Amino acid sequence: MKPVRIIISGGGTGGHIFPAISIANAIKEKNPEADILFVGAESRMEMEKVPAAGYPIVGLPVSGFDRKNPLRNIQVLFRLCKSLIKARKTIRDFRPDVVVGVGGYASGPTLWMASHLGIPTLIQEQNSYAGVTNKLLASKASAICVAYEGMERFFPKNKIILTGNPVRQELLNTPMIPQEARCFFGLNPDKKTLLVIGGSLGARTINESIANQLDAIAAQSVQLIWQTGKWYDPQAQKLLAGGKYPNVAQMPFIAQMAIAYRAADLIISRAGASSISELCLLGKPSILVPSPNVAEDHQTKNALALQEKEAAFMVPDNQAREQLVPLALSTLKNDTHLQALSQQVSQLAQPRSAERIAEIIFGLIKKRHD
Repeated sequence: MKPVRIIISGGGTGGHIFPAISIANAIKEKNPEADILFVGAESRMEMEKVPAAGYPIVGLPVSGFDRKNPLRNIQVLFRLCKSLIKARKTIRDFRPDVVVGVGGYASGPTLWMASHLGIPTLIQEQNSYAGVTNKLLASKASAICVAYEGMERFFPKNKIILTGNPVRQELLNTPMIPQEARCFFGLNPDKKTLLVIGGSLGARTINESIANQLDAIAAQSVQLIWQTGKWYDPQAQKLLAGGKYPNVAQMPFIAQMAIAYRAADLIISRAGASSISELCLLGKPSILVPSPNVAEDHQTKNALALQEKEAAFMVPDNQAREQLVPLALSTLKNDTHLQALSQQVSQLAQPRSAERIAEIIFGLIKKRHD
């Protein structure tokens, strides 16, 4: 197969970066000679994660608009102009066959400039509610890969392809059974287990909801795998000092997420696109607590999309401290309910997402050169 050159742009959070790396890996599987360059935002986490995955990356000085302090947006506009100039130079130097945008600050200037230079672009929209940048880029895009039905509300219908969101492949490959996975975390292999995840930095509302109800969780003979994030780690360690709660395995970050998922009967999570895609593929019952601190409240829309299909519960962030743990404990008691949630969420899974997106990318390249 002829070597191809592809730019993948975006990042800012793991929810953008891990799918992007999965797409790159799928491209390499189909064409090991493919030349892939990432374009991210300077000082964001992609500048570390992408090289660690074995791919080169160029950083743009782009940043998000500040809605609370409009005067600061003068600097944001200046950075945007610099980013457009750098994106144009990067594209001209690298000469890609296609440019892929996965969301995040850098994808806007990169895809806009690629379209301006006549290069095919593909948008990978991860959420059920499209972001402003992707809506602006859609008219010039050659293809738009989405994870939810009904996205013609935002994009031209003839460009939409339902592919789902790529997930980390290692999550699907653990050979452990649930009992072995619980032992890995030092827990009883036979007790019901609740997994709580709030991202690498943590989620304050979720952490406080759990911290306030540790006695109630212990009283129900339920075990807890608790990823607090690094900011809440000191408070959690203080609460758990002296072995008061032997039913709790707490850590700032879970390196072995595949094992944690396998151990869990029920999961409490934010409602980011990647997290939801993982829950669907693994068929895991969940209670989603959407973050209120994301653009256009897209996590609430993601969670509602599952709740409407009876594939998950949703608890609003401002109600979590009162409702979250009682709902989790009552759900864990009800095996019929757990099984129904698992069946419903599994039906929403889109397997082989990264491979399917890679196939579409190669199709765009072939069409360009025919």
